[in-house]
Amino acid sequence: MSDALINGLAGAGGGIIAQLLTYPLQTVNARQQTERDPSKPAFKDGAARQLYLVVKNEGWERLYGGLMPSLVGTAASQGVYYYFYQIFRNRAEAKALERSRRGLGDGSVGMLQSLTVAALSGCVNVLLTNPIWVVVTRMQTHRKANKQQSPQGLTCALDKPLEASATENTPYKTIDVFQELHKEAGVLGFWKGVIPALIMVSNPAIQFMLYETLLKKLKKRRASNLKGADGLTALEIFLLGAVAKLGATVVTYPLLVVKARLQAKQMINDDKRHRYKGTFDAFTKLVQYEGLTGMYKGMGTKIVQSVFASALLFMIKEELVKGARLLVTGNTSLVKKLPSKPSR
Repeated sequence: MSDALINGLAGAGGGIIAQLLTYPLQTVNARQQTERDPSKPAFKDGAARQLYLVVKNEGWERLYGGLMPSLVGTAASQGVYYYFYQIFRNRAEAKALERSRRGLGDGSVGMLQSLTVAALSGCVNVLLTNPIWVVVTRMQTHRKANKQQSPQGLTCALDKPLEASATENTPYKTIDVFQELHKEAGVLGFWKGVIPALIMVSNPAIQFMLYETLLKKLKKRRASNLKGADGLTALEIFLLGAVAKLGATVVTYPLLVVKARLQAKQMINDDKRHRYKGTFDAFTKLVQYEGLTGMYKGMGTKIVQSVFASALLFMIKEELVKGARLLVTGNTSLVKKLPSKPSR
């Protein structure tokens, strides 16, 4: 089994576990990002209040709307990303060694090379998996009628239509979303939000750059203390992943809001201020009508969710890689010597 395949499978497994543990926060965050009416609770309330309101008015199951396609998307994204990251990384390391033989550099992959490797892997990942995330966003932002309301169909402000069909009590299935998207924009509808998503590859790229930098410094410090350069604990990997993800999220969050707005369903008769023709139009209207608050709407929720999920992913993935290498080689010393790579 190749190292790239081991990392790909480990990334998929770690991503699924992290997704299961943090999914309710993802649902709440998607609703916060796509809510455009300042009078509605989703615009103003924090994550805890939003979780309470969703459970109270729509039931526990709505916190897991779109979970199955999301798990498929997570497994596919992490698998694709890790697989190509390892391939590109191996090539970058080979070129670095070749340069060192010619007296250029120390044979290690620099910060710029790490950034390029992560960006290329992210672009491949986005192009292949964007349709899955359009479906997930639609299912997360779909809202049921208030389960406490009378049969006449009266609903509270929380349950008024956001992206259309929001007050239906009929199940909103994956196949429904596929049919809806195809009816709206044909095959290209499945790539809504792909431009900000491609720009968003800077998020894992920045994350990788921070992670690799911190990891390198920590390993050098360990080596100087004669404790071994690769003896990092799961907790240390967790903390490194959290810090790296925090920095990347703060820098790129407005792009997440724009992507969510483009992928969520828009009503034909909706206010033109909230109907978007494309990425630039969405970003312009977001700034014009909602200002800085709109650009960073729900960021607190996203930071908690993404930092925790990313840190879990780093930790779980590293342990899975070690376990897989041990099974393949049967040599524990080799497991310790082989360098591990961070996740998204």
